[in-house]
Amino acid sequence: MSASEAVGLTEGEVTIRNEREQRPMDAGTPRDGTDPFVAARQSFWAPEAAPRIPFTPGILASFLHAEYLPGHHEHPARLLADPMDQRIASLRRDLRLRRGLAPEDLLAAALRGDHRLRSTVTEAWPLSLPLQETERVRRGLRDEILRCTDSATMAHLIDLATAGRLHVLEPAQWADLARRRPLNARPARLALWRHLAGHTDLRQILPRPDTAGDAYERLLLAAAAGGRLFESPALPNGGGRLVVQSMLIGEMDSPGEGSSGGLGVLLAGLGDALARTRGIDAVITLVTKDARELGEEPDLLRGRGAGHWTLTLPTAPHDNAATGIPAGTALTWWTNRVLAGLGRRPDLVHVRYADEGSLAVAEAARQLGARLIFTATPDPHRRVSARHAGLMATSETETEELRQDLHRVFAADRLVDRADEVIGIPGRGGTGELIRYFPQLAAVRGGQGPSAPQEGITAYRPAADEALRRRSLLEGLFAAELPSALDPAARGLPLLLTVGRLHPLKQQHVLVRAWIESGLHLRSTLVVVGGSARAEVRDPAERHVRSAIAGLIDEHPDAAARLALVPAMPNHAVRCLERALAGPGTSGRAHYVCPSAKEEFGIAVLEAMDAGLPIAGTGRGGIPHYVQDAVNGILLDTSSSKALAEGLERLLELDPVVVDAMVRRARATVRARYSIDAAASAFASVYTRLPRTGTAAQRM
Repeated sequence: MSASEAVGLTEGEVTIRNEREQRPMDAGTPRDGTDPFVAARQSFWAPEAAPRIPFTPGILASFLHAEYLPGHHEHPARLLADPMDQRIASLRRDLRLRRGLAPEDLLAAALRGDHRLRSTVTEAWPLSLPLQETERVRRGLRDEILRCTDSATMAHLIDLATAGRLHVLEPAQWADLARRRPLNARPARLALWRHLAGHTDLRQILPRPDTAGDAYERLLLAAAAGGRLFESPALPNGGGRLVVQSMLIGEMDSPGEGSSGGLGVLLAGLGDALARTRGIDAVITLVTKDARELGEEPDLLRGRGAGHWTLTLPTAPHDNAATGIPAGTALTWWTNRVLAGLGRRPDLVHVRYADEGSLAVAEAARQLGARLIFTATPDPHRRVSARHAGLMATSETETEELRQDLHRVFAADRLVDRADEVIGIPGRGGTGELIRYFPQLAAVRGGQGPSAPQEGITAYRPAADEALRRRSLLEGLFAAELPSALDPAARGLPLLLTVGRLHPLKQQHVLVRAWIESGLHLRSTLVVVGGSARAEVRDPAERHVRSAIAGLIDEHPDAAARLALVPAMPNHAVRCLERALAGPGTSGRAHYVCPSAKEEFGIAVLEAMDAGLPIAGTGRGGIPHYVQDAVNGILLDTSSSKALAEGLERLLELDPVVVDAMVRRARATVRARYSIDAAASAFASVYTRLPRTGTAAQRM
């Protein structure tokens, strides 16, 4: 599960997701080993090569039948119990088949849908408009808007008018509507302001920015009135590409806090390196800020280094899932607005994560005529059957969890279909696993499948006062006056370090359980770096992990003095601490542990290897691509606390001579294959082989 899955989840939902992750990966799958989710997708895109689809009763079978297998005679026909689920499945199937959908049918769906149905309608809307006369669509939208009495529905209808560039009402009509509900409610009001911006004759009824309720509204009104949001940067223009890369989740400069993680570290270094790579003129990294953050830091454009800028997309401070409004409609509008302010059209846009934010940026790229790159990963694909096969519809929470997984699968399929180039993340089996879950990619590059450019890490540059910083960070771990510090008397014991955002999929609580229940807390210390330093933690996933760790310490108070929970630190500080722990001044040997359920790549693991720490990381995901067990690290089974404890025991019992050899090989691996400049060169080769112009503006 990526960071985006935690957004909007309740603590209970996070708990259930995490408990599901602890099941063996083949739980609930058929005895013959055939994955019903994979079989359904293969039968859809490659029926001649698809395996026989196993019969698996339960909620998963009903959803798969509805989305992928209409009329499949090997399964009894099962209509989904909820008509909305059935409608969503039908719309998704039509979009996968690239069928045009009548606008009036989409409008009917928009009037009675939840946020997933409305997101599907939003995705289908541009494809449907050419199928019907514009005037007929305009009249239909106008009539529904005039009849509408619900704010969320009104917002969605207005957004559809904006997306279609349809002039549905005259200024006097909008002004009259704006005085009554539901346009008085915030979601509809914001949608109206975005719509008015596209019609110069309507801007006269916009409120003044100084009447706005918060920083987000002020920016929106300024942008809608045609105002300049930032000074255009002095973009280099040497005949190379202008690259836009999106980072819509978390903060680039605070990895390990909230939903911020390794992606921010990667894109910060990659953007800097790309900007100095041949064929690339400049890089823009899209980030997001909500109203509170915009109030604290209103500047939308910020230079990071030569040729690399971050550009902010403002985000509304309401919960789109709760209101039923697709998150992407406003984000598409903002992406167009801020990129237009650059003074130069981007040549290509690179999105990561299969979510509505990426779909929104992809739609903006289409409208701008920019090429689209999508990094696809089999997430949550690889866990769908393990989580859901064989489960009966006994719990609405279970059904809702499946709906969310399938929504992300659909988003990934749409991004694959929209993209001019799909790439993967290097894995132990190349892109074979990716094609297993995305059979539509099997024919890419003459049957070779998608390319998978290497990622990498930025070279560590010591600070001028490096020795002082290392000593201070090391002493801070054992500072007796700090409540989270380690017992100074335990300084000679082996130390286990893990770094990352606190999240159920990162499994820091599973690591603590393994460390305690195995008795390792009696002969080692554990340092967990990550999470917010604030007393009030906003992120529900982080709250769940903190609560689980606190419960374990309550049960085993003797472990408290040997466990340090350190708030997230800037990346440079983390890497400085790792070098301090790896240096000769420490008493007990330090080891780096990655206990995640899976890691697509593992930037933090590579950084620990580069620092000289012996590492142990999950065997699921991309880490086995560069870690060979017992050669340059240890691969862990992280499927349970018991299995993880066995791996930790193995790590700590290794002969020091063997560990020294592993460390040398690990550092050599990183420096030979995973520099950020090599990664930038690999990505630039993908970017520059795409033609500058062509069908991008028509791609759906």
